[in-house]
Amino acid sequence: MQDLIGTGVALITPFTAAGDVDHSALEQVVNYQIDNGIDYLVVLGTTGESATLTLEEKEAVKSTITKANAGRLPMVLGIGGSNTAAVVEEVKNTDLNDYIAILSVSPAYNKPTQEGIYQHFKAVATATDKAIILYNVPGRTASNMAVETVVRLAHDFDNIVGIKEAAGDIVQAMKLIQYTPKD
Repeated sequence: MQDLIGTGVALITPFTAAGDVDHSALEQVVNYQIDNGIDYLVVLGTTGESATLTLEEKEAVKSTITKANAGRLPMVLGIGGSNTAAVVEEVKNTDLNDYIAILSVSPAYNKPTQEGIYQHFKAVATATDKAIILYNVPGRTASNMAVETVVRLAHDFDNIVGIKEAAGDIVQAMKLIQYTPKD
């Protein structure tokens, strides 16, 4: 996954004063990031308001970003949530041809066990052959993905290729580096 080396920016979704997606501003955000040397774009991550956008808004945001990017940089698509079946269905029903990977956040609110987190990502990983980047953000999800869970996922599924680690625990991060596959 050489396309994932470097800096990937999770794009914001700007809004107008009326609360609509500001597509003109979104195009400017994409161009600004590309012009300033990032290596890949993260579309509809949690920073992009993915949890609050309607399906129609998400499709419009993806279209705007894809058009503005015009194939200049690789793109990663955020697909996540607490409902495993819904996440799997979204993965299966989304045209992923424009994306090199999926960024998928650990389930929030229901505080799954480590086995629950494993089973959630097992279902996501087996729903696609697309590369998957796990997203551990316990400050938002109310549960931390344990090193052992991430290591198990990394070894069990070839398409789980990375993690966006936001636990704020340097010891945990170092253990992830130590125990996950070198690639």
